This record gives sequence, structure tokens and C-alpha cells, in this order.
Amino acid sequence: MSYYERHVFFCCNQRDNGKNCCNDHGASKLRDYAKDKVKEIKLSGKGKVRINMAGCLDRCDEGPVMVVYPEETWYTYVDQEDVDEIINEHLKHGRVVERLKI
Repeated sequence: MSYYERHVFFCCNQRDNGKNCCNDHGASKLRDYAKDKVKEIKLSGKGKVRINMAGCLDRCDEGPVMVVYPEETWYTYVDQEDVDEIINEHLKHGRVVERLKI
């Protein structure tokens, strides 16, 4: 069994060259929000969910992006409501949020 049931990586890359990047769309702030929310609803920890920051996931044109493992489900999101939906549907209940999937 894996240490975590689900591992979530938020691309929080910040490019210096002016090219589009996830952090330009608030990725770090929303990753922090997701991490706090998952702790608040007691989904974090061993055998549960881990929220992590990642460097460039090379999908900046579709960003901001996150990926959920082990399902290998890629999402884009705009705001806290989208992140809440991913947490509630996918992380809590195991249902992919099709409208945010990329």
C-alpha cells in the first residue's frame, strides 16, 4: 500500500522570462488554501491525502494545473470554488471532476 491514498501536486512554477506560468494565476496561494482545507476536513496524513508544491509540470498553457496520483488526473482551476470542488469530489469521494479535467 502507498504511504498516501492520493498525492496532489500543484505546479507553482514562476518563470522569470515573462512566459506564461502557473504561479501567475495564483497557484501558490491556492495550493496553500488546498493544504489548509485538506487538514481542516481531516483528509491529510498517512494513508490519506498529501498536497505538495511542484516545479514546472510543463503544461503552462493549460494552467494553472495540478495532478492527482495515483489516478494521474490532471486538472486546471480558476479559484477556491474549483479547488473546493476537486477536494470534495475527487479527494474525498473519489469522483473525477470532469469539467476541470485536462
